[in-house]
Formats: sequence, C-alpha cells, structure tokens
Amino acid sequence: MTAVELAGATETPHPPDTDPVLDVRGLRMRYGAVDVLHGVDFTARRGEVLALLGPNGAGKSTTIEILEGFRLRSAGEVRVLGTDPARGDEAWRARLGVVLQSWRDHGRWLVGDLLTHLGSYYAPYATAAIRRPWPTADLLDTVGLTGQAGRRVNQLSGGQRRRLDVAVGIVGRPELLFLDEPTVGFDPAARREFHDLVHRLADLDETTILVTTHDLDEAEKLADRILILAGGRVIADGSADELSRRVAGKAEIRWSVDGERFVHAATDATGFVRELFAQHGDAVADLEVRRASLEDAYMTLVREHESGGRTDTALRVLRGEEER
Repeated sequence: MTAVELAGATETPHPPDTDPVLDVRGLRMRYGAVDVLHGVDFTARRGEVLALLGPNGAGKSTTIEILEGFRLRSAGEVRVLGTDPARGDEAWRARLGVVLQSWRDHGRWLVGDLLTHLGSYYAPYATAAIRRPWPTADLLDTVGLTGQAGRRVNQLSGGQRRRLDVAVGIVGRPELLFLDEPTVGFDPAARREFHDLVHRLADLDETTILVTTHDLDEAEKLADRILILAGGRVIADGSADELSRRVAGKAEIRWSVDGERFVHAATDATGFVRELFAQHGDAVADLEVRRASLEDAYMTLVREHESGGRTDTALRVLRGEEER
C-alpha cells in the first residue's frame, strides 16, 4: 500500500455539518420474547472513528444491521446520514460502505475488472463535493493491489483477499463506512498500512467510520471514541484514555534511585513525578508511568456488568453523565 492521497480529497471540502452522521436514541430490538437491545443511545459526527466493542451476544451485529438498513428495529429513533435507515433509498445507500468479515463471491472475476464493475453502480450518485466511484487505478494503489489487478479473485492470498474486501467497501467513496473485523488475516505491516488508510479516510475525506473488532489494541489505535456494548446496553462511551481513567483513577509509577526499585500509585501522576525529581533530581532512573490500558478497562467494565456489580447510577457515571 503506497501513500497515495485520496483522489479529490482536498479539492472540494465538505460544507459545514452540524447534524450528526449517526444519531441513535432509545434503540430497542426484540426477537420473540427475548430483548437483544435495551435502549441504546449514541451519536457520531463527520470524520469521527468509532469502535464498537463488546462480548459475543452483546448486540453489536444487530446494532450494525439496523444502522445499515438490513434489519428493522423494534423501537427507538435512528438517523443515519439524516435518514431513517428503514426508509433509505438507493441514493442513501450509495453514501454507505461496508466491509464484512468475509466475502467470497465473484471468484472468477479479475480484480481490476471487479472494482470497475462495482464502481459503475455508484457513478449515478456522484456529486460536486464527492466524485464517485473511486478511480480503479488509484483504489488499487491505495489498498496495495496494483500488482494483482489482472489476477482472478480466487487466486489471491488471504491477506490480498482482505485488501480487496476493503477496496470493495470504499469503491463508492462512502461518507459512512462500516468495518467488521477489518484486519483479520493481515500481517503486522499490512495492518499498520490499513490503519494509515483509515486515518486518511477520516482526516482527508471526513469519512465517519464505525468499526467492530475484538482486537482492543487495534481499537485503541484507530478510534477517536469507543463504545462498549454489553447485555444490549452501552455501558461506556469515551476515548480509550477516558475509559481507562474512569476505571482506574490511579496511575502506577515505577522508578529507581541508586539501584533501588520503587513502586507507587498516585491519582496525580504528573504532580508526583514533579515532586520526585524535586527531591532526587538526576538520581531518578528507569522512570515508568503506567495507567490502566483499554484492555484493563474493557475487562473490568464487562466483568462488573455481567456480575451485576454496578448500579444504574454507576453506569451513568462511567458513561460520562452527571447525576442529577
């Protein structure tokens, strides 16, 4: 994957947008007598990258399918790009992109021909601000498949196949992109290049991106905000750093003085380190400040939710809401 600028990304900036790209309020879903979603609320603005995390059975797939317009909700208000997805037409759908976990159709197509063919469906929905589709040569270059343009899809390796999945998802230059476990099968280098692509889509094209993943390290690297879904409810909403601080307010500070090791927990890590240097100066060595990781926060929140260890009031605090 090369560092190609997104075609036309800087030529026609988006007009100011005050309405959220995603606006979900009181979303509920029931299958028979079983409630899967219990009043889910969240929003996303233009150019924001959200990671939707949660254990299996939490309701992530159901939520995404409702947002994509593939499943009708039981109750609640949902707006995606200003439209109720239950009533979205083809022009609305052309503004969306989806990268599924797996996609095995069209194995005999040549890679370049497939992207050109799929891109042709988006051409009628091009606008002055967003040119659709993405030119095939530029798209192949961006996802690192230029050398495979003339190969059949069923001849690609697993990693190349996943790159094609991404290309299919973004061929229409979506304003909102859904990514489901996007880097499964990627080696570390390809994963890093994909992360760069996500950031360029968000920063240059102002694409809003909703990613579901079980890779917490990936979520921390990619997402501006993280939603944790458990038991059909959003139990936490914030940046990785915010969630970590709410779960574990104290930082662990490790250091040594004259070869002797010390460990201390402090709420104000900066103030403690400042006092430490004021007292010991250059004798302080091997300094390390560690806060709870996103994985620590995630495991703590989900575990306590599943055990019933948090009251509704505590959950509101974790979601950043003030008590009234």
